[in-house]
Amino acid sequence: MSRASLLSRITDYAHRADPYPLYEELRRTPVLHEEEGGPYVIGSYWDILHLLHDPRLSSDAANLTAGAAAGEPGGAEESNLPPSFIRLDPPEHDRLRRLANRSFGPPHSPHRIDSLRGELADIVSGLLDGLGNAERIDLVDQFAYPFPVTVICRLLGVPREDEPRFRSWVDPIVAALDPDPDGDETERRRVAADARIQLGTYLAGLVEERGREPRDDMLSQLVAGDGDDRMTTMEVLTTSVLLLIAGHETTVNLITNGMLTLLRHPEVLDRLRHDPGLAVNIVEELLRYEPPVHLVPQRTCVADIEVRGVTIPKGSRIWLVLASGNRDPERFPDPDRFDPDREDVEHLGLGSGIHSCFGAPLARLEAQIALSELARRLENPRLLEDPPPYRHNAVLRGPRHLHIAVDGVRP
Repeated sequence: MSRASLLSRITDYAHRADPYPLYEELRRTPVLHEEEGGPYVIGSYWDILHLLHDPRLSSDAANLTAGAAAGEPGGAEESNLPPSFIRLDPPEHDRLRRLANRSFGPPHSPHRIDSLRGELADIVSGLLDGLGNAERIDLVDQFAYPFPVTVICRLLGVPREDEPRFRSWVDPIVAALDPDPDGDETERRRVAADARIQLGTYLAGLVEERGREPRDDMLSQLVAGDGDDRMTTMEVLTTSVLLLIAGHETTVNLITNGMLTLLRHPEVLDRLRHDPGLAVNIVEELLRYEPPVHLVPQRTCVADIEVRGVTIPKGSRIWLVLASGNRDPERFPDPDRFDPDREDVEHLGLGSGIHSCFGAPLARLEAQIALSELARRLENPRLLEDPPPYRHNAVLRGPRHLHIAVDGVRP
């Protein structure tokens, strides 16, 4: 096949179920640049890692031309709000991320995520109990999709009686991130825009309420800020929506890709059933082997950058194919083998550098609890369709449905 067609094949839905042979082809060309004005595509582990730490690479969408921005595939954030910190550069990125991290983890809230362990387990148990005596389940719609929405609601401090309303707004917003060539795109975007307005209005009301009467939740801490440094109301809303959308998408794909991989490797699933502690290793290997985010397209050079003798000019777009780097044989021995006992698993599944996944501790814990409980409670689970139907999104790769037959659900 011609090299000029490689990028179009990588983004072509026809190859979504198994893009890894294309990534192997990509790595043979350290810097792929197929057409004038098109992106420079990087697929090797060490090159991606270095670029993720290179300050000459900007995440600020303002550095993209209008035409280039229109050509970017959908990512984890589309909103009528101003850009969140994942789409900004220092120093504004650093300020907003520091304020957000104050309420999310160390050093100011070191136990916030770990303290959710019991509540996460209860949410998982409730979802599995809700399956009843089903003999066939869709893991996405009945488990992996509702789980992170409920978690985000609890984390932000959304009252439990409002959770159904919250989810009714989230559903169309998340759906709009995924291209649907068979649907009415105009109508989908209209419905999503309406949902974003309603969600924004609702969150703005909660922010105002937490300003008057703080509680022990993330919204209250975002509103309180750090000394004299506080987020504006719009920054609090933008950060909340980022946590909601980006965190949700990562977790759904991580759990679904994880269960699909375990069902394809029944010996590992059986080990997990008898040893829940293995979930930590399994999740790290999954983040390498079948990561939830496959490529990062929103990067722009603010200066000339040389990669393996190729000069990428200032103003150029760069796509970093994280999932290709994770299967790079120059970094990982036998990279196409799923091995939860792999000792060296410093993957790119959650990014690296200043834009590494903000919600990584939560995503890891959610996946560990979810997969260990699925292994323990689903009796004789087996795939009904392999490969399953995948989402159309080239950035956020995961099955849209994962139909599984079971002999029952253990208590």
